[in-house]
Amino acid sequence: MREGVNVIFGHPGGAILPTYDALAPYEESGKIHHVLVRHEQCAAHMADGYARATGRVGVCIATSGPGATNLVTGLATAQMDSIPIVAITGQVPSNLLGTDAFQESDVVGVTQPVCKHNYLVTDIHELPTILKEAFYIAREGRPGPVLIDICKDVQTATGLFRYDMEVDLPGFEPWPSVDAEALAQAAELINRAERPLILAGHGVQLAGVSRELMELVEKAEIPVVTTLLGAGNIPESHPLSLGMGGMHGEAFANRAVQACDVLIAMGMRFDDRITGRLDRFAKQAKIIHFELDRAEVGKNVVPDVAVIGDLAETLPALLPKIEARRHQVWIQEINEWRADSQATDILNYEVDELIPPYVIRQLWHCTRDARPIIVTDVGQHQMWESQYYIHEHSGQLITSGGLGTMGFALPAAIGAQMADRNRLVWAVAGDGGFQMTLQELAVLKQEKNLPVKIAIINNGFLGMVRQWQQLFYQKRYVGTPVVSPDFVKLAEAYDIPAVSVRKPQDVVPALERALATPGPFLIDFRVKEEVNVYPMVAPGAAVDDLIRRPKPAIVQGYSGVEPHW
Repeated sequence: MREGVNVIFGHPGGAILPTYDALAPYEESGKIHHVLVRHEQCAAHMADGYARATGRVGVCIATSGPGATNLVTGLATAQMDSIPIVAITGQVPSNLLGTDAFQESDVVGVTQPVCKHNYLVTDIHELPTILKEAFYIAREGRPGPVLIDICKDVQTATGLFRYDMEVDLPGFEPWPSVDAEALAQAAELINRAERPLILAGHGVQLAGVSRELMELVEKAEIPVVTTLLGAGNIPESHPLSLGMGGMHGEAFANRAVQACDVLIAMGMRFDDRITGRLDRFAKQAKIIHFELDRAEVGKNVVPDVAVIGDLAETLPALLPKIEARRHQVWIQEINEWRADSQATDILNYEVDELIPPYVIRQLWHCTRDARPIIVTDVGQHQMWESQYYIHEHSGQLITSGGLGTMGFALPAAIGAQMADRNRLVWAVAGDGGFQMTLQELAVLKQEKNLPVKIAIINNGFLGMVRQWQQLFYQKRYVGTPVVSPDFVKLAEAYDIPAVSVRKPQDVVPALERALATPGPFLIDFRVKEEVNVYPMVAPGAAVDDLIRRPKPAIVQGYSGVEPHW
């Protein structure tokens, strides 16, 4: 409670039972609410979704052995996306460590590569300090998960509890000081640029500087490309927003990356999904990298200027140094590329079948005024969401970016909804990923009809893998056709209202019914099977060397939906 935690996600077991017993009076008084998950991986994903939605540390809890090891995928997901989580696990009594006791596993050893830090607690007197350090490490600097593995005898021991100590961690520098000279060099490059471009990542959201980013963008007329996790850093309806870049990014956005003369990277780590082939990435540009984590600077792309520090400090400090500029020729060129991309947008086709981009666009139409949180799983639907849902607010999209974890959507949406029961939260999942964690539907009912709305993009395949098989493996669809249950009947088994949609004209009525229904609602969208995500950067290609959809012979408005651009 002293860390602002009032919701935890977990599953009890023998080695963590004393901790659960200690929680009893706090749960009874309503000070701490425990959410019982159906699988420990989902406890980590729920804590992750809660943390992303609130900006606070998410907490998950599990027992020893399989309970603790089940957390690993969720912890790795949080680590890759810089999400603050504290995971508390039970361990066998300290005198049994190393004896292969029942449900013993070396959880510290297992989780060390996927956590920011972890602890094994064998002495009750160390526990208060470790707890305080764990929250501090998870939260401060570049966020990440921290695991505390507590032996059972420590949980039953007694000792003096203190929490007023100062955290002192020699060598841990979460907030490096800002280099004024580097900031001045960055400003000089930006002021001289004729074709500047901002590449904005998740760090903008984590630092809470969307407003300052917009001020820079409009003052110097700099267009913005975002990473997947940077969606909404500036409103995507803004004329200087180019949307997402990278493997499935907008063709004109990637073209702008390859044509700019100064690339200003903010709070992103130049991962392979955004850069494509590194030796051909933005070779014509001077690169400025604003980054908190020193380890990320020069790891993939060597910048000309590195501005190390918290964006909450560096970006406001940069703004007074930036001259008001206009780049009319550059913006006009980008808009011509934008129009060219629009010509191949699938929503311009005359199509009678139900296709996923249409579902996503109609979801945007029906929900945009409610400022919802959209939580996606991983795969084709994730990319379609990033392309066809127009994000107007930072943090509006919650998704597994770095690890690409299938099964993420439903539990992470539950975590986000537990942060605010009154906010509209949609989980968008594929039929494959949804089946990895669908047991968490039970949590929606146990948590008094938690009002998460669910959209399943059901195409009968592991869609993104099938797309790769089609494009690169001569349509050898091995292991990708998916047999699914009747999702409507499945939802009804959990006492959750649901409907199946097969025709374009039924999409909006189903969405409106879901929005009008108190509590959870599931829609099974039975979409056309073999629809691909375009554009696509092939493995080993440069980001402007795209596989693009052929222009249709007839271009007509698809069911009256205005284009994305």
